[in-house]
Amino acid sequence: MEWWQFLLLFFVGLGALMAVGLPVAIAFLLVNLAGVYYLWGGVSGFNQLILSIDSSISTFVLVPVPMFILMGSIMFYSGIAQRMIEVLDQWLGFVGGRLSVLAIGAGALLGTLTGMAMGSVAMLGSTLTPEMERRGYAKSMSLGPILASGGLAILIPPSTLAIVLASLGGFSVAKILIGIIVPGILLAILCIGYIVIRATLRPQDAPSYETVRVPFDQRLRDAALYLVPPMCVVVMIIGLIFFGTATPTEAAAIGTFLTFVLAALYRRLNWQVLIKGVTQAMQLSVMILIILTGSAAFSQLLSFSGVTGAITSLAGDLPVHPLVLLILMQLIVMFLGMFIEQTSIVLVTIPIFLPIVHQMGWDPIWFGIIMMVNLEMATITPPFGLSLFVMKGIAPRNTTMGDIYRAAIPFILINMLLMGIMIAMPDIVLWLPNQMN
Repeated sequence: MEWWQFLLLFFVGLGALMAVGLPVAIAFLLVNLAGVYYLWGGVSGFNQLILSIDSSISTFVLVPVPMFILMGSIMFYSGIAQRMIEVLDQWLGFVGGRLSVLAIGAGALLGTLTGMAMGSVAMLGSTLTPEMERRGYAKSMSLGPILASGGLAILIPPSTLAIVLASLGGFSVAKILIGIIVPGILLAILCIGYIVIRATLRPQDAPSYETVRVPFDQRLRDAALYLVPPMCVVVMIIGLIFFGTATPTEAAAIGTFLTFVLAALYRRLNWQVLIKGVTQAMQLSVMILIILTGSAAFSQLLSFSGVTGAITSLAGDLPVHPLVLLILMQLIVMFLGMFIEQTSIVLVTIPIFLPIVHQMGWDPIWFGIIMMVNLEMATITPPFGLSLFVMKGIAPRNTTMGDIYRAAIPFILINMLLMGIMIAMPDIVLWLPNQMN
């Protein structure tokens, strides 16, 4: 069988299984089993598959994934995350488009705690959208910022997607976690800048209203009690990784322990919080690890069937500028993002893309972070971006898909602008990682 026939059959089979409703992880496993049976000598090839699965998840590098997810779950169910958003709201009463800016700021905060784009959209959409509608905000100024805020959840460390990407790509987890800091902050600044400028030029899109004035000393006290301690945990995690004091795994363990201590000090740590937090963390972690179990077998099947070598040679021989090749790869990621979630996209594309990255001489950290920006943008890209449908499910009843599409477009353009800046100026991504010990 020719390499392109194998690749075509693989993706046709994967698409068919997903179309009948199978989860991506299970569909991937079944297609891998069929490929192993065909290429590796029938049933005896399953022994090699088991070894590949074991080696793909029995690694110290992946321990931060469940740790960071557990940290976020405890922050969420103990009410720490919601209290942080309330404190942030107290300081934004004077800003134009206050609730829209709050959505971006809250998305950045949730990003440091949960790392889940669609979860951030669901939470902020259900809490902020009704209030924005009541205040007379235009739909594009209520729905759009919340959709954009979801992207910050995977571009602000600690990010589970960054860890998964680094693990599959075989490059430094620490460097990619540090590398996403500047792009994440830059994306938040660009989004807030757009909101403030639009609210200034078109005040009817985000009407101002009188807010309850909280005394300055109370705002300081609330910030010191409810905003600074959780942020100190996140800053400490980033600092430990940046200065090389601890590995990402060790930093994740310390951060998770301190989150439990924080919840206990706030008197919010009880059996109900523990059960909900641990259950959600276990479900998400198992889902991610099951997806990862297919990675080693998929990569080996691609190599054994000749797909990896053929695609790498084909990419190298194309009579186009490397920039065109980079754009084509990102368009593929954008297309896949309309149908499946980010971890699955990484699983499908990285084994194919990474040999091309090495052949072109691109820095894998730089490429990986550009891809992460694209992954979060793909979820809000019409017509089938997954976050768009999450928003439709929680938006007010008079909201149409057209409203949601139009609200997403300015923030898609902002993401494209950020990707263009990162491609033109790689040092924006690589400067911080290069300063690490």
